[in-house]
Amino acid sequence: MALFLTWLLLPLSWLYAGVAAIRNWLYDNGWKESEAFAVPLLNVGNLRVGGTGKTPHVAWLVAELLRQGHRPAILSRGYGRQTTGPRLATTTDSAATVGDEPWQYFQQFVPAAVPVAVAEARRVGVQLLLAEHPEITVIVLDDAYQHRAVRPTLNLLLTELARPFYTDHVLPAGRLRESRTGAQRSDVVIITKCPPDLSEVTQATVTQHVRRYTRPSAPVLFSCYRYGQPLPFMPEMLPCPAPPAAALLLTGIAQPGPLRDYLASQGYHIRYHADFPDHHAFQPADLEKLRAQWQPGQPVFTTVKDAMRLQASALQAALQGLPLYVIPVEAAFLADGAVQLRQRLPAPPALNL
Repeated sequence: MALFLTWLLLPLSWLYAGVAAIRNWLYDNGWKESEAFAVPLLNVGNLRVGGTGKTPHVAWLVAELLRQGHRPAILSRGYGRQTTGPRLATTTDSAATVGDEPWQYFQQFVPAAVPVAVAEARRVGVQLLLAEHPEITVIVLDDAYQHRAVRPTLNLLLTELARPFYTDHVLPAGRLRESRTGAQRSDVVIITKCPPDLSEVTQATVTQHVRRYTRPSAPVLFSCYRYGQPLPFMPEMLPCPAPPAAALLLTGIAQPGPLRDYLASQGYHIRYHADFPDHHAFQPADLEKLRAQWQPGQPVFTTVKDAMRLQASALQAALQGLPLYVIPVEAAFLADGAVQLRQRLPAPPALNL
């Protein structure tokens, strides 16, 4: 049935892909303006709608730039926020005002004073960041692969191992925002959510498929998720019960499967999963339904991204008494992937000639 529906929707996909191709042609040939800036722009994006792991990779990139001596900033659209227009995140903001991912970046990099801004028009967002923070030496763009009005210095294209772009179709028959040939704009391709022990044979096969659509100079790297110990959502909570234990899971992300697999590998039995769409705005009723499934002694797990939205004041009464624990996650590269990516990052100002 799914295959039949895909074939049925293909004509609409061809139309969608055609419109995107014309738009890209206009940018590629100078008919539409693509602006470059005085500071390097590093874009982390994808071809596919939905989660490919951009957030952990943006965080990896920012942490690496800080380690090298850069003064980085982060610019996102701020998907799911209740505000519009360009906005520089401050301590008075929240996931509601800047979006869950930008709010996560802001909280994570507060100690390093990394500016975080949101703007539908990335050009305006870049201008805002440079005007308010002239010390910035590089800007990381979160999810701007199709936003051609700004010209990245380095384009990182992410695609999941389980759902690679080269097997997918353009919307609505598939989940691609543009055709597979859009991968030609990438400077680096990162295959995400891989098992840490992914074989060299599989890596070679995937690389061969990817290279049908990319420039020969673009390396194909592989990354995995590295999960941390559960952290109490509220400081006064007791440490998380050790496995084996029954547990509940609360998510509003595109691909919760890897987290479920990780928790299972640690010995937790997920007896109930409150699974909501990506960027879901949690309501008290959602948490009451979760509470109805909870039994004393069972931890409730969630993601860092979801925790940003769960901080809303309207949810605190519904969360009272629930042992909620946040599972940190970071990106890690297989083999020499981190070395290859570091070699392509712009040199910090002190090393520029």
